[in-house]
Amino acid sequence: RCILGLFEGVVTGAADGYGRMADRPAVTLVHTGPGLANGLANLHNARRARSPLINVVGDHASYHLKFDAPLTTDIESLALVMSDWVHRIGGPDDVEAGVQGAWRAAMAPGVATLILPADSAWGDAAATPLSKAASPSPAKIDEAKVRAAARALRKAPGRVGVLLGGRALRADCVALADRLRGAGARVFSEMFIARMERGGARAPVERIPYPVDLALALLAEIDVLVLVGARPPVAFFAYPGKPSALAREGCEIVELAGPLDDVKPALAALAEELAVQRASPAQASAVLPAAPTQGPLTDEAMTLIVAHLLPEGAIVCDEALTSMRNFFNVSQNAAPHDYLMLDTGGAIGAGIPAMIGAAVACPDRKVIGLQADGSGMYSVQGLWTLARENLDVTVIVFANRAYAILHLEMRNVGVTHFGRNARRMLNLDDPPLDWVMLARGMGVEAGRAETCEEFAKLLKGALGRRGPFLIEAEL
Repeated sequence: RCILGLFEGVVTGAADGYGRMADRPAVTLVHTGPGLANGLANLHNARRARSPLINVVGDHASYHLKFDAPLTTDIESLALVMSDWVHRIGGPDDVEAGVQGAWRAAMAPGVATLILPADSAWGDAAATPLSKAASPSPAKIDEAKVRAAARALRKAPGRVGVLLGGRALRADCVALADRLRGAGARVFSEMFIARMERGGARAPVERIPYPVDLALALLAEIDVLVLVGARPPVAFFAYPGKPSALAREGCEIVELAGPLDDVKPALAALAEELAVQRASPAQASAVLPAAPTQGPLTDEAMTLIVAHLLPEGAIVCDEALTSMRNFFNVSQNAAPHDYLMLDTGGAIGAGIPAMIGAAVACPDRKVIGLQADGSGMYSVQGLWTLARENLDVTVIVFANRAYAILHLEMRNVGVTHFGRNARRMLNLDDPPLDWVMLARGMGVEAGRAETCEEFAKLLKGALGRRGPFLIEAEL
């Protein structure tokens, strides 16, 4: 299936969203080095999310490169910084082996980039039977790591954390990790979540918060941190007088399974080693606080309204950034859903593209996009693709008319008063963006809400029909 994006960043972000939901790669097709460069930011997010993804980058015919034509670039160097695997096709007979290598690298999982010179595409190849690529087998359980993790859990009951990342945040793995609570462990997730199955009766997981002080407080009493498909937690930025490593000084960090390992059998083996054979008693789902029915829209009000109306099986694509900051905690008690935190590498603009990919991967599930207005403008062209493909996506744009995350970061480094130039660099109110007009101009139906009543009405309507719809939520 060929899907057209109007900007390479939309294409790479959509492939990221597809890979997270399908567990197999989508393929991007971009034009030479500049085309790849346009898509690099969302490839950075995809690589950090460990998404399976294949880029096919066209290049000049091999004999044309020596003439240094205007589009000639060092594609390998561009690709290497955002890819786990890079290969240049050497000729028509190398295409099959190159594609097979790209598939294996993507299914590791990772980002694979295949460079295809024009003469390799149009040249003659030997008439030999083609064979499909085999997917790589996951690494076997490292019994020594299982025993080391078990020893760590035994020596510090009540002061051990199990940090889940990547595929360890799927429902079956979370259920296994929940059994470790019986051995005195707390269960955490990475700060940035590529994909997590949650809600309903599924066991809750504590997410390491973005603000450094909150993260340090959460981990202050953890003496041992067991990593399962996760990296050691670090602050997003360096801040004056604050540490970069979030685990307290002296905390022992033990890896049970790396990001590319088969995390489910590793968790099962750890539970068996600890003789925690039965799951902890199922925690009754807490009741969601009542959602407001009237009054002005606030972050808290929209968090509750969305959590209450979330349909079972929904896919939530979150690039809300500062708005809806408490949505993750509140939505644990919502209907079962998948949660994708899009800026896993910190590069903004992944929201609308990832919604496209998730909807293509799961056409029978409703996709709900939580989209900040500033970052949404990085890839607003994706609305056109939503309309063209008639994808079942509800986009909620939080119109606070600012790069609010930058206001926050300025304060984090001690800047509390902004001058006129700083305000003009951080605010989007002169002139204000009109998301309803932007959406309609690209073929997506849209409405604007300024009150809780209007927002709930628009959201109910969007969730009750198929196809794309955008809600501009005035804050």
